[in-house]
This record gives sequence, C-alpha cells and structure tokens, in this order.
Amino acid sequence: MIGIYFSGTGNTKHCTEKLVHLLDETAQTLPMEEKETVEKIAKQDFVILAYPVQYSNVPVIVRDFIKTNAALWKDKKVFCVATMGLFSGDGAGCSARLLKKYGAEVVGGLHILMPDSVCDVKLLKRPLEKNRKIIRAADRKMEICAEKIRQGRFPKNGLHFYDHVAGLLCQRLWFYGKTKNYSDQIKISDACTGCGQCARLCPMGNLSLKNNRAEAGNCCTMCYRCISACPAQAITLLGDKIVEQCRYDKYGSQ
Repeated sequence: MIGIYFSGTGNTKHCTEKLVHLLDETAQTLPMEEKETVEKIAKQDFVILAYPVQYSNVPVIVRDFIKTNAALWKDKKVFCVATMGLFSGDGAGCSARLLKKYGAEVVGGLHILMPDSVCDVKLLKRPLEKNRKIIRAADRKMEICAEKIRQGRFPKNGLHFYDHVAGLLCQRLWFYGKTKNYSDQIKISDACTGCGQCARLCPMGNLSLKNNRAEAGNCCTMCYRCISACPAQAITLLGDKIVEQCRYDKYGSQ
C-alpha cells in the first residue's frame, strides 16, 4: 500500500497520512509532485489517491498526473479520497472514471469535509474551534473508514450515478471554465517583498522572482499554497483581498 496526495494547504496531506497509517503503520505517503512518486507507485498493488476538490472537480495537476502516467494504473487497486470545504458531489468519482479508463480497479471512495482553505473569499470562513471540530469529525470518519476497509467493506462516496448527477448539476457544469485548464488569474500586488516563498512552494513552478518581485505564469492549479503562505498577503486568485490565511498548521493542533 502507498498513499499519494496532492495537497494545497495541508488538509489532504493530513487525511492521507492518517488514513494510510490507520491501515498500515509501515506504509509510505508521498506528495504527487515528488520525483520518486511514480517509481514508488509502480511497486505497489494498492494505492490511496487523495486530492482536494475544486468546484466538484479534480485539480488539473491531478488529472494530468493520472493521464501522463496512464500505463501506471493498469491492474492497480485504487481508493480515491476527496477533501472538500462544503460539497463534493462526485469528487472521488471524477478521478475514478479516469483511472478506470487506464485499467485501474477503483475499490472505493471517501469524501472528507475539512476547513475551507480558499483564503481570498469570505465564503465558508469559520472560527478556530469550529475548524478544529471539523478536523476531529474528519479523523473519526477516517477511523470508521479504516475499520470498514479492514473488514473488506470499502466506502463508495462519490462513485454512484446520483453522485455524478449532483456534482455535475450543482457545481461542475456551472464552473467548468474554472477547472478545465490551468489558471492565468493569479494576481500579485505591490505589497510583494520578493521573499521567494511562493516560488519555493508552487508545485507547478508557475511563480518566479524578477527584479525582486514575484511574477506568475499561466499554469496555476489553484492549490492556494502561495496565497495562504505569503507573509505580505500580496497574492490573490479568486478574490482581490486576503480574508484569512488558511493552513492546516493553524488549526490542526487539537
């Protein structure tokens, strides 16, 4: 078994590590963008694949990873985990359909509510203790999930036809333009100090420094790492002002 995750601000990393270690304390978890990830997956029969949903869709970087390594999935057993701020629909099902296309056996899916990490809009902002309560509920859900898996009963969150319809009609159809391709909408204000934190964190290499100032390209995967970590609060994407910088390390402590 191996756990592979794409995590923007820490939510999905936490969920992957907890679920995998509940099932096998010796199993490894790796971020999707690590160079050795593909090689590690190739040696395993069972993969837990986790990512945050965006408008009931899979981040482009995750879809590209699956497609680029199409031959990797043949005959693999894959359990899809989707973290969400409110609603997922068929968040796990979106990657499941793609994985099946390349020969994977999707054994189940799990949707996990976590604190919102979109920090330049006011929607879904909650007090610290509310976020900690959400994390405790998520941890409990993973404990129950792990027990079911040990019994051979895999949850099927997001894999049913009605989940597909819900995800399509409630979000994905209306916001498809935001998730179809990488975004070129990153905005960097004059508050930027040129510290380089954003460039170091970006999984796409989409940010760089020029004349002591951050510059963005056109392949943002909307993970919010740079926005949530910028010490000057100089980066935005969906909104124009930072409301609250949301990272797991701010509210993950119990």
